[in-house]
This record gives sequence, structure tokens and C-alpha cells, in this order.
Amino acid sequence: MSPTPFTGAFDDPAVGAAYQARLDALAATGRSMHAEADLVGRYAPRFVLDAGCGTGRVAIELHRRGMTVVGVDLSESMLAEARERAPELTLIHDDLATFALDRTFDLVLIAGNVPIFCAPEHRDALVANCARHVVTGGHLIAGFTLEGGYTLAEFDAAATAAGLMLTERSATWEGADFVPESSYAVSILTKA
Repeated sequence: MSPTPFTGAFDDPAVGAAYQARLDALAATGRSMHAEADLVGRYAPRFVLDAGCGTGRVAIELHRRGMTVVGVDLSESMLAEARERAPELTLIHDDLATFALDRTFDLVLIAGNVPIFCAPEHRDALVANCARHVVTGGHLIAGFTLEGGYTLAEFDAAATAAGLMLTERSATWEGADFVPESSYAVSILTKA
């Protein structure tokens, strides 16, 4: 399989710095930046894969909370920012649809609209490959906008085909009730 063609200018060296600057500006307003980490913490995983880790915002916080975290991202520019902030983390430049780490994790996190950035024809492979990295009985948590051309029906079908079972769904990382009108979904799945 060829590398996943992601949309956007992920190879542009300025992307990581610009993205991190936006996150820093949000954090400076006092906004909580750790809802994803709070949710992951409910499951008390020892080993977490941050799939699509970007500049490391979530991976760094999970590590700070005592979890062993590996981050994977296709953007070398984003990873450069993450490495600068947390050189102690294992951060891997690779394609989520095809990477193979030869290990499994208690929890795999797909946050930050990662499936939306992936070309539609590779989204099922992304979900399946991330699911392969979840230990039996472990969890995959994915959050993405429903206004980006990827439906929950498509995601759910890919997750079911990958051996994952939906256990909970909310409209936000903080756990707001999911309703049919929701524009965002956070899905918590368990690997059978």
C-alpha cells in the first residue's frame, strides 16, 4: 500500500510551528487544553499510542501523568515541535495507515480530527492499523468532527471490521451527551 495521502501542507516546515503557536495562544486564554488526557486517564493505561500526535500536546501531558507514550505522525514539522518540547518521548515519523510497531498498547488515541486529514480511500486502513496496535481488552478512543466528510457510519463500519466494539460515545472530550445533531463525536471502543 502506498503512503496515505493526507490533505494539507504537512511537509511544509512552518506547519508545526504555526500549529503550536495557535495552541499556545489558546492555552494563554486560560482554556483547558487537557480534556483528551483527562478522558484517557479514566482508563488508567500504562502504555498509550498517540496516533497523529502532532506537536505532542496530548502525548506530553499523558507522559507528565506517568503513562508511557509513543507518538506517531506523518508530519516531520509537527514532530520537530514535539521533540523540542519533550525530547524524552518516543516520537515516530510514519503513516498511520501502514506503520507497524510490533507491539500493542493498552490504549490508542486518535485525537485532533486525524481521520479527516486522511484521504477518504485510506481511512478504513488507518482505523484498522491503529486497531492492530490495541491489546486485547484495550481501548481505542477517536474524536473527530462530523462536518469533515467522514461519517460515523463509515467509522463504525471500519472499527467493527477491525474487531472493535463501541462502548461509549459523547459529543465532546468532556463527555457531553451525543445527539443526532452533534457536530463532533468522541468514540470509545474496546478490542474484543
